[in-house]
Amino acid sequence: MSLNDPLADFFTRLRNGAKARHAIVDVPSSKIIERIAFLLKQEGYILDFQVIPDSKQNVLRVWLKYLEDKRCALANIRRVSKSSVRVYVKKNQVRPVRNFLGIAILSTSIGVMTDREARQKKVGGEILCEVW
Repeated sequence: MSLNDPLADFFTRLRNGAKARHAIVDVPSSKIIERIAFLLKQEGYILDFQVIPDSKQNVLRVWLKYLEDKRCALANIRRVSKSSVRVYVKKNQVRPVRNFLGIAILSTSIGVMTDREARQKKVGGEILCEVW
């Protein structure tokens, strides 16, 4: 199965897994998806992830994180820059998500990073998604 937008597919699988209260979600892997999963783990939205080798394409297994009241830590994830409309920001236009209660993940010239890292390093780029 070929995907036109693998990032949107990754975000949709995470949202659907969280709504269905699944513990594990499997998605097709790529370098950018692995980096986004690393950032989500670093920020505390998922428990862990693991790359499982496959003959066709590696699979990324993500363990979702749930809070004490059985709500998923990943309340919502929204694709901002789409294949039809790209959203770019300059270094002084990187804004916080939900008054610092969420994060934005950007693709910059020095790698994929959160909005907080982009403000510290004074770089702009393409906003891939917002998480809260």
